[in-house]
Amino acid sequence: MSSLEISSSCFNQETKLPLSPPLVEDSAFEPPGKDINEVEEKSKDIIKFTSEQLSVDEVSQLVISPFCGAISLFVGTTRNNFEGKKVISLEYEAYLPMAENEVRKICSDIRQKWPVKHIAVFHRLGLVPVSEASIIIAVSSAHRTASLEAVSYAIDTLKAKVPIWKKEMYEESSSSWKRNKECFWATDD
Repeated sequence: MSSLEISSSCFNQETKLPLSPPLVEDSAFEPPGKDINEVEEKSKDIIKFTSEQLSVDEVSQLVISPFCGAISLFVGTTRNNFEGKKVISLEYEAYLPMAENEVRKICSDIRQKWPVKHIAVFHRLGLVPVSEASIIIAVSSAHRTASLEAVSYAIDTLKAKVPIWKKEMYEESSSSWKRNKECFWATDD
């Protein structure tokens, strides 16, 4: 059983502007006099969509557990080129209610497939300059195979199912919304 923490409340649902509340998370209760190995830690899924810069350290810290020997990360960043054009930034938009629901399903699927402890999925919205992170996925597990496979599944499934749109901004003042080739619900015109 896992708890779900969604911080989309940091966005006004109408305007999708950041309101910047602090991230709230559950913590495991440790009864007095008990050894850490005797206390079971509650699993958690932490999902956040934000216009603020993402921190690899912050996200990886959220999935640390004394029961785990592995933390696997995927960090997707803005690269400076696409098909010979110089990219200066990306812009992301999402349909938040559906995006959050789809990420929740991905976390649930991961828990059905692999013995993982904690899952964090943070995705940036708005403008993301070159070299900055657009997405960070972190998964902790007792052993590396589970967390590595879970992270790979998470990014592949997110790109295929979650309604997030990406626009590339080019140096020559043009821009282009990109069709996600992995996305099952996108259609060709």
